[in-house]
Amino acid sequence: MTASLDIASIGMVTAVGLNAGSACAAMRAKLDGFQETRFIASGGDPLVGAPVLLPRKWIGEKRMAHMLAAAISEAFENCPQARTEAALILCLPEEDRPGQPINDNTNLLHRISSILEIKPNIRSRVVAHGRPSGFVALQHARKLLETSAAAYVVIAGVDSYLTAATIRHYDGLERLLTPANSNGFIPGEAAGAVVCCRAAISGLTLHGLGLARETAAIYNKDDLPLLGLGMANAYRAALQETGIEMNRLGYIISDLIGEQFWFKQTALATLRLLRGRHEFQDLWSPGESLGNIGAAAVPIMIGMAYVAAYKGYAAGNPVLIEASSDAGACGAAVLASRIKR
Repeated sequence: MTASLDIASIGMVTAVGLNAGSACAAMRAKLDGFQETRFIASGGDPLVGAPVLLPRKWIGEKRMAHMLAAAISEAFENCPQARTEAALILCLPEEDRPGQPINDNTNLLHRISSILEIKPNIRSRVVAHGRPSGFVALQHARKLLETSAAAYVVIAGVDSYLTAATIRHYDGLERLLTPANSNGFIPGEAAGAVVCCRAAISGLTLHGLGLARETAAIYNKDDLPLLGLGMANAYRAALQETGIEMNRLGYIISDLIGEQFWFKQTALATLRLLRGRHEFQDLWSPGESLGNIGAAAVPIMIGMAYVAAYKGYAAGNPVLIEASSDAGACGAAVLASRIKR
């Protein structure tokens, strides 16, 4: 396996903890942040969501900025040299998603820089593809590090499905989990950050990265049947770059949000590639505790793998992380632990 990017530090702000340690402990214990919200579902019942309990009642873009700044600040605590040297790649919700809480991506970048009291790096950029944004960000980060354009890269994601327009949109599509609809997701919000560099003393190392597209997406107009080809291609590309077969994976972390479509996609992709004798491969998902956290998913999942390796409860090594979007974008990454405990 050829190393090209290391994860040196992480940070999180979630519905089950305002830092990575408490959030990962809660997720490991299968605790969740689900509670009744101020929103009412179409059946008249209060909608269950997973809001982040912040000390102040910020809303909209300001709320997103403070959540993400807190996650980045935590990541800087264990890697302080990155504060002045890092390029920042923001993972944000799709710009055309109804009710998404960020009005101006560039303005958000400046807000975060102001809160953190850091100067915006000219290499900083925004990736607005929703849940799989983190994989595109990893691709950009690897290029920046390989060409020495930046010594450190911070990949930071933030998102919220807890806005009135978003709730109205997905409730209208019957995609929210309610007493009348068991095949739906719980809207959540979160922020996550990871500090990337070329050679950390210990951490997670990215060995393979795959990006693909599923033609039979959940919204596909031709009503094509889901065969799992897009996610299987993402798996295949990541594994080929890593140089291993799927039966050598330790476990998988997926952005499963609760709807049957995503479980079926993961199962089909696994069945297409898993051959030969293999140990049990556990399947983890932040969605069990946080609901649908959108563009924060990949940084949060990397953080889950990092803390699990550091604390010694990882379900194996290496780990495959996967995520996909409603539009059919699929991504997968293989990371191996070099944590010294």
